[in-house]
Amino acid sequence: MAQDWANGADAYRGKALIRRGRPTLAQTKQHVSLRLDPDVIESFKADGPGWQGRINEALRKAAGL
Repeated sequence: MAQDWANGADAYRGKALIRRGRPTLAQTKQHVSLRLDPDVIESFKADGPGWQGRINEALRKAAGL
């Protein structure tokens, strides 16, 4: 019975299996721990959501990437 349910749970478009959620990225970001001064963090957080991405962009710019 459980196997019958699992087989019916997959959705197909033609022969292609349709996956739910976001497609996987070709290059994912790497998780790291980094110690930053509190005033640096507060400055980025003050601009609202997306502060981690803005830090990433600032680091890329500083590294010349």
